[in-house]
Amino acid sequence: MASTTSDLKQILGELNKESFVTLLTKLIGESKYLQNNPPELIPEEDRVVNHLLDVLSPLSTITGGGPLIINHATYYPKRGNLIVTYPGTQPDKVVSFVGCHMDVVTADPTDWEFDPFSLSIEGDKLRGRGTTDCLGHVALVTELMKKLAETKPKLKSTVVAVFIANEENSAITGVGVDALAKDGLLDCLKGGPLYWIDTADKQPCIGTGGVIPWKLQGTGKLFHSGLANKIHVTQAINAMELTMDAVEEIQLRFYRDYPAHPKEAVYGFATPSTMKPTQWSYPGGGNNQIPGECTICGDVSVADCMKKLQEYVDDINSNIEKLKTRGPVSKYVLPDENLRGRLTISFDEPNSGVACDLNSRGFHVLCKATEEVVGHVKPYSITGSLPLIRDLQDQGFDVQTCGYGLTATYHAKNEYCFLSDMCEGYRVFASVISQLED
Repeated sequence: MASTTSDLKQILGELNKESFVTLLTKLIGESKYLQNNPPELIPEEDRVVNHLLDVLSPLSTITGGGPLIINHATYYPKRGNLIVTYPGTQPDKVVSFVGCHMDVVTADPTDWEFDPFSLSIEGDKLRGRGTTDCLGHVALVTELMKKLAETKPKLKSTVVAVFIANEENSAITGVGVDALAKDGLLDCLKGGPLYWIDTADKQPCIGTGGVIPWKLQGTGKLFHSGLANKIHVTQAINAMELTMDAVEEIQLRFYRDYPAHPKEAVYGFATPSTMKPTQWSYPGGGNNQIPGECTICGDVSVADCMKKLQEYVDDINSNIEKLKTRGPVSKYVLPDENLRGRLTISFDEPNSGVACDLNSRGFHVLCKATEEVVGHVKPYSITGSLPLIRDLQDQGFDVQTCGYGLTATYHAKNEYCFLSDMCEGYRVFASVISQLED
């Protein structure tokens, strides 16, 4: 029986590095089949589930070999979720580690310096797709549950790990944590803090930005680029130039109207709200054709700005002749033809940001554990969106977030994490569980 916080931390000890690396090697070896980019690439998360079951089933009620209660919840063929429970003695006390997802973003081996689909080790570096996001965390939390089951400390709190499918792409729904929540399989976690283990850098992540995808379409007049001008007359409206110049004007207005929010400093946001282009396209044509259409897409991280952006576009359209142009023969109005360039803006479904509860015990426990293990605590926020955790927060869960990979390698080429960081993550988890016993 773990009678004190120090007793429990001593029982849980340190991360078993050899066991962790062995498991992570198997998981990264599956990552080629875990890439999530439908319809071309649909992950098979059960490949990961099978490895986790190999580790945990011998310590579960399935085999009679241990206390773990395992639920393999599947809503789509080959795409299961795994809920692993270590029972406590008080039904109203629980701590959960959720968000360790078993899918990964795509990786092109020709762009990498090493094979993304097999684990390689370079000193403290563990390299491969999913090491930071998020197979490293899957292996880490599996080792935590394994140690609990092996040592069998008597805890007041039930400890639950939820390994989820389908985090990296929302084109297909009803597969992962959204389906688990809809079925009520997570309701039992509302009695205590829910730690979403899918951020980075060993510090509490206390806020995320909302995001609204936008699409700005410019329409001009297609024409031969070598014949676009006759004497004193322009015969084309370059939709590509028009749309680029419009984006610049919209951005200038946006940053004027949406300065830094006072709470950005409180939550540790590294950047203010942004409005930026990320993609562009046009219908195609030869190098000698001035395009008549162009579309630029991007995102904006202010939840209530759609009306304002539409006002910007309406005003630019009404005063298109005042929009900055690209030199003496670049025009957005052709008076002789009664033609004006025009812009339209549209928006896709917005994703809301998250502000974690800074007054909850779960937050204070995480901060204390981080300071104890890492040596300092500096909560931060990101302007990326995590819509799944906002959904959980709206449903009444006390969501806190942390992670032990590296922001610098998230979704990046040559992804890696540090084994030493994962070891510290294990000790943070042990400290969190221990503190919540008091």
